[in-house]
Amino acid sequence: MNPEELAVALLAVVTPLAEERAAGSAAGLTPADFAVERPKSRDHGDWSSNAALKLAKALGTNPRELATAIADRLLEVPGIASVEVAGPGFINIRLDAAAAGALAKTIVDAGAAFGRNESQRGNTINLEFVSANPTGPLHIGHTRWAALGDAVARLLLASGATLVREFYINDAGAQMDRFGASVLAAAKGEPTPEDGYAGAYIDELGRRVLAARPDLPTLAPDDQLTTARDVAYELQLGEIQASLEQFNVHFDVWFSERVLHAAGEDGTSLVDEAVERLRAQGHVYDADGATWVRTTDFGDDKDRVIRRTGGVYTYFAADAAYYLNKGDRGFGHKIYLLGADHHGYVHRLRALAGAAGDDPDKDIEVLIGQLVSVNGARLSKRAGNIIELDDLREWLGTDALRYSLARYPADSPLTLDPEILQRRTNDNPVFYVQYAHARTHNVGRNADAAGVDRSAFAPELLDHETESALLGALQEFPRLVAFAAELREPHRVARYLEELAGLYHRWYDNCRVIPLGDEAVADLHRTRRWLNDATGQVLRNGLDLLGVSAPERM
Repeated sequence: MNPEELAVALLAVVTPLAEERAAGSAAGLTPADFAVERPKSRDHGDWSSNAALKLAKALGTNPRELATAIADRLLEVPGIASVEVAGPGFINIRLDAAAAGALAKTIVDAGAAFGRNESQRGNTINLEFVSANPTGPLHIGHTRWAALGDAVARLLLASGATLVREFYINDAGAQMDRFGASVLAAAKGEPTPEDGYAGAYIDELGRRVLAARPDLPTLAPDDQLTTARDVAYELQLGEIQASLEQFNVHFDVWFSERVLHAAGEDGTSLVDEAVERLRAQGHVYDADGATWVRTTDFGDDKDRVIRRTGGVYTYFAADAAYYLNKGDRGFGHKIYLLGADHHGYVHRLRALAGAAGDDPDKDIEVLIGQLVSVNGARLSKRAGNIIELDDLREWLGTDALRYSLARYPADSPLTLDPEILQRRTNDNPVFYVQYAHARTHNVGRNADAAGVDRSAFAPELLDHETESALLGALQEFPRLVAFAAELREPHRVARYLEELAGLYHRWYDNCRVIPLGDEAVADLHRTRRWLNDATGQVLRNGLDLLGVSAPERM
């Protein structure tokens, strides 16, 4: 019996009570009005509800009296072993072993689908994250945003959303010309331009560009710059894409900023169209020779220039065109995951959504990822002034990095301890969880050898206190996934997995799946095999939501 079923049972009990008392009505109530939660202490039962506290006034009675009446009738519901009223009217429910234990088979039968839910069904989401300039390798900040963004995407998809992961390529503007000039200088053996990019990776790109275009020195000066820039851009973007794929982060869409500035058949660009579309909404005006968006109408601290005197567009113009383009592609909800230095973008993007005719409180989210550091990490030998994603991945491993970066809220600064992350001990959280998963497989292999299969299932036998606790945690997984998706907080999954791993280890120490000595294989062993395999499945499903592997041997 799960929380949703208990909520239905509570509604079924409250409805006649209200009618009998003629003091109130249960009309309009749904199961969603009956919160059912795991109590903090297992001594208080398997589930707890504050329904009586919430409904007593509407039903014309006091909370404890209503709770007592509800408890008496809940005892008649199959699968409920006991009900107690605590404090001013909390209802603590304990399931009988069979009703609680039935979950083990449900999980095994569902497999990878267990935990998936429909809470985000109907939401069409564009999730943009990382979006690094294609002028250099990905650094440690991008590493955190990649891990967080991908985990948020996995949670939303598991909760029924229609979603694409999108990378916005900042491949237009002056930084690309500086990048091209830097690579060209390296290819020709000349000093780096004063405002250019430096580092061994630029020298490497210069060599690769020259190898791809040996005719580069013979081209006209403008053509040299264009060729060096465009070839190096494709090479650097390819490296970024490869780095992310190796980090187990896949993007569905790579959106080029150049698309926004390119003139169409009528000679206008998406940026041109964006200005006129915002003007049509009534939020664009001309003043002092420039064109402005009245973003103060939507909480921004000042109006924003979208086109300067002389017709030169600002970065805000590209932001506007990009936002509108996302809506044109059918995305009703846009999520931006930005770096710690982008706090100023929050009000600006929300104001942009309002100026476009959207609801800033519903149609756009801007999540800010705070800084991360790693004790003892060295600066990249190639880039010289950053810590590269590839170096971190090779040093600490994809699993340790992804799990650790997803384990904390995005808005909290984070320092990782590589000494802990490389330990194969229980104080390393990712090892602790992965080891629990590997242990479930080891138990399964030993059970196979001992003839303990899943040919029988008697959930009423799962009555040990550690089994009750383990089953209670397993039951929470679907709701935890939906909650973490709603809040965009993958760290909740990591913390849940650590709790589940601890409960599994305690169960393992107390309840044997394999008979001792000459003891015959019994239904108890077979049923515990179901519980063991169910726990492994949930650990595996949870790790997958974080983009972390679930090894079968360690």
